Amino acid sequence: MKLELHNPTKSLKSALLKQNLKREHIELFKQTIKSSFTKIIEAESRKESEEHFKTFVRDFLNETYYKDKYEINTKGNSDLVIHNGSYNEPVGVIIEAKKPSNKSEMISLKNINCKSFQQLVYYYFTERISGNKDIKHLVITNIYEWYIFDAKDFEILFYDNKKLRKEFDEFKSKSTIKSDTDWFYTEIAKPFIEELDDEIPCTYFNLKDYEQIILNDDQEDDNDLLDLYKILSPEHLLKKQTANDSNSLNDKFYKELLHIVGLEEVKEGSKKTIQRCNVRNDGSLLENTLNKLRKDFVATETEDEQYSIALELCITWLNRILFLKLLEGQLIKYNNSQDFAFLNYSIIKDYDELEELFFEVLAENYKDRTKTVNEKYGKIPYLLIV
Repeated sequence: MKLELHNPTKSLKSALLKQNLKREHIELFKQTIKSSFTKIIEAESRKESEEHFKTFVRDFLNETYYKDKYEINTKGNSDLVIHNGSYNEPVGVIIEAKKPSNKSEMISLKNINCKSFQQLVYYYFTERISGNKDIKHLVITNIYEWYIFDAKDFEILFYDNKKLRKEFDEFKSKSTIKSDTDWFYTEIAKPFIEELDDEIPCTYFNLKDYEQIILNDDQEDDNDLLDLYKILSPEHLLKKQTANDSNSLNDKFYKELLHIVGLEEVKEGSKKTIQRCNVRNDGSLLENTLNKLRKDFVATETEDEQYSIALELCITWLNRILFLKLLEGQLIKYNNSQDFAFLNYSIIKDYDELEELFFEVLAENYKDRTKTVNEKYGKIPYLLIV
């Protein structure tokens, strides 16, 4: 097995790459790393144990990101784990911490099949066998060097392997010759990893490579620390949703949208459902649509059926309007000009003009549009449907 190395920038999602950081976040990041560097030097001079060094990892992560939000502690044989919330929440990140001088057990760019990696395999199996499906990342670090693995790769390469799962089950049931973890590392994990021809993706960085930037007070070169900061954040390690995630929906926008339609979100036990507002809003799209369609309903249709028809119409209209807003935003961004804005009251004043936009502009090629339409909507493209 070999490592497929990625730097922090390549490993981050685009939404997280775009996320802005406050100056205070970077300053705190630099200060906690400086403090860790000092503690390491002092602890090495005193020849402290490995247990002592792993507290530096916990303190660094807590002080920079996780304190009072996500529990970081030991669990079983694992050096450190980060929970997906409080101590009662499942483990989201498994960390194997080594002291810098322990080079024999520390993973390296040339040697993946060492004790620290074998330990990660064992810890991952232990968590998964216990029913934990919420593991996001696994980490090996000596405080300076960081190797970060996605749990999805451990699932595919190790946990899904029937042979290795069987050997682990036999080991845990004490059916093997020995039942101590060192025996598992050397007799089960090591030969299995040795035989694998696969590459496993891994984010790698060394804090020493950033030491000059971290130790100086010049803010101009701190941009090189932005992705480094983000790679250890809950947004990445625990895969928490980011504010810039294009797949997420702004909560205020979502609630306002429900209000405009005439819907509300209610909690029924542990589930949330969306329903028609108990207090009717005559100005909402849904109530307006129902009022307009009442003469078209047949006598056999129930009130629930009438509601479903009106709601389907409202959702169709909203989808089209939201699509137009996204199109407008892309045109403005691509051309870097507000001249391409068209979804506003100065251009679209009523439903008739909205209908014109759909059927006489977007659905018609430039050459097929009338002169008046092209003068008004000349910057709006023809959307060819294939």
